[in-house]
Parts: sequence; structure tokens; C-alpha cells
Amino acid sequence: MPLLGNEPSGTVETMEELFAIAAAMEQEAIAGYASLAGRMRKEGRHDLASVFEKLVEEESGHLGNVAYWSQHTTGKAPDPSAVRWSLDPTFDDEGTSLVAPELISAYRAFSIAVRNEERAFAFWTYLASRSPSTQLREAAEQMAREELTHVATLRRERRRAFHLQREAMSGEARQWSLAALEERLSALLSARAAGDAQAPAGAVLANLSAEASARASALTRHPLPPAPAFASLEPAVLETPQALSEALLDAYLDFAERLPDEAGRDRAQTHAARILDCISALRMGG
Repeated sequence: MPLLGNEPSGTVETMEELFAIAAAMEQEAIAGYASLAGRMRKEGRHDLASVFEKLVEEESGHLGNVAYWSQHTTGKAPDPSAVRWSLDPTFDDEGTSLVAPELISAYRAFSIAVRNEERAFAFWTYLASRSPSTQLREAAEQMAREELTHVATLRRERRRAFHLQREAMSGEARQWSLAALEERLSALLSARAAGDAQAPAGAVLANLSAEASARASALTRHPLPPAPAFASLEPAVLETPQALSEALLDAYLDFAERLPDEAGRDRAQTHAARILDCISALRMGG
């Protein structure tokens, strides 16, 4: 299960337990985002504090929905004591509580939220596949669908943040072309491949690096308009293949939606598909 650190250690046996787990996961996310909001406000990053407070509001709404469904189905509110096994965390702030606030942006905040919701989706999908009754399976599947809806909503917010970040870049900031970013991704993947040269993952990373280099060459010969300027990115985004892949994916998806010519949109969609393969391989430890 690439999105989860470990497979869930148990199965859901009752509807009461299912709602208790769902409520615990939402409360975990609320506490995590509230903590980040408090830190950002303390550090003077009121813009980011507002982003995390918005995420607290979103998760609080999700918790309210769980409570309503529990009351309607079981006649009572979620009861934490109904959980019979230890839950692994699905919320991860990805080090945001430790890094300098200057390295964090609204785009990164929403990226974290997207991945948290993706983990929750994977969790419920896993439990649905191992539910002992039709009622529990259908309820877990509904939870998974709710999480997928949350993923879509947060991805839209992330795209909006992406656009605002690009629009706000200064004239003096370094402008990156898609070709330059693909070359950077190729170098990061190559460096990681060298560290795993004797492992199967090393070959996967080497192939991904070669593909990124090939995309860079193609984009140099035939840039996607408007070129060459792409974006002014946080330095931290350029340091890991995961973060850079996510940024490139949003760029290609953006081009795939708004380029006026079909050929350009098709090229952008093809590049987006390959970047998705890269992200998947990196998440699985490739």
C-alpha cells in the first residue's frame, strides 16, 4: 500500500467501530492543522495561518458529517472506545512544524492536505476490501468516496494557490522553463539512482531520469507556450524529486486545460501521465 506506511492492523467489525475510526481520523487532522495554524500565526505568517485554519474548518465539517451519519445509523455519537485496535496515524505534516516558515507556501500546505486525504482514501479502500459484511463494506466504500471528494476539492485549492504563486513572482526572481525543471528532475533522480545502484529501485530511478531528460530535450526543441518563463519556485521544491514532480504535474495539467491548440494539450497530457508514473514510483520507494 504505497500511500500508507503500514497496512491497518485490524478490521472493522461493527458500524460503531467504523464511525469511531472515522471520527478519530478527522480529529487527528483537525489537531494537526490547528497546531500548524498556531505556529504560523506566532511566526507572523498570517497568510499561511489562514490556509491552515481553512483546513481546520474543512476537517471540522467532515467530522460533523461523520457524527451526523453515526447518529442516523447507530443512534449515538461516535464512541472512541469502540475501536479495538491501534490506529496508525494518517495525518502527516511532512516536517512543516519543524522547517522555517519561509520555506512554506500555500501551495505546499495544500499539497500536504492532498496527500493526507489520499492516505485516508487508501485506508478506507483497504478496510472496504476486508470488511466482514456487506453493510460495513458499503459504509467503508462510502467513506473512501468522501475522501476522494475531499482530494478533488483540495487539489483545486492547490491549483489556485499554484496560479497565485506564479502570478505573484517578482521580475527579479529566477524564471524556470519546463525544460530546465525537467533537467533538474533528471539530475535529482539520477543522484538518487546512484545511491541505489545495486537495488531494483536504482534501475527504476535511472529510467525515470532518462525519461525526464528526454522530455527536457523535446521541450527545448518545441516549447509549450508561453515559454520560456514557467515559475518562480521555492528553493525547497527544487531539492527533492517528489516535490518537483508535483510542481511539474500541476504545470502540465494547467497547460492541458488552457492551451488553445489540441496538439499542445495532447503533449501536456502525455507529459502529465509520465509525471504521474514518476510520482507513483517515488511513493512506492522507487
